[in-house]
Amino acid sequence: MRKAPEFVLIGMLALASLLVQACATQSGSGAGDEQMARTERIDEPVIKHIPPPEFGVTTSRTRPSMRAELSARNATGLPGGSLMDVLFDFDRASLRTDALPVLEANAKRLQKDGVTRLLLEGRGDEVGTAAYNMVLGDLRARNVKFYLQDLGLSVDLNTTSYGKDRPVCFQHSDDCMQKNRSVHFVVKE
Repeated sequence: MRKAPEFVLIGMLALASLLVQACATQSGSGAGDEQMARTERIDEPVIKHIPPPEFGVTTSRTRPSMRAELSARNATGLPGGSLMDVLFDFDRASLRTDALPVLEANAKRLQKDGVTRLLLEGRGDEVGTAAYNMVLGDLRARNVKFYLQDLGLSVDLNTTSYGKDRPVCFQHSDDCMQKNRSVHFVVKE
């Protein structure tokens, strides 16, 4: 009769084990959750450019007083004309082929004028999140910096990103959005 309590104990342990597994599966911590998590995961969609419904309208989200302040901040700091901005394709940070002559002309002008400090301001257009455009603007500014360094420009080069928060152009149009997908040169003395 001594064996009966051992069988009861083993039976109770087996039953307890089955109950724990059943409860774990119902509470969402079972082995099937990993597979369920993989199938329920939704990847983030790629950012696509969607033109506004009334594309002919050139409105601005920026107040006139703020536009004047931003325009003043966007000045390059060079007398007698400004440096040209380097433009980028939508959602890209790589230099376009038409940007290379602009960079070479800007580098020559900076050397000719004896500029010693320069700030490269990376920007994005109004499409996408503020955080995404901040990173994209930073990548654009860094690519311009590296290219200017490869050209041999011996200037103190700093970069910053304003993302979509400090536009160069204020209308809601393709031309304006292209101007905002840029790196802007600001001379610091």
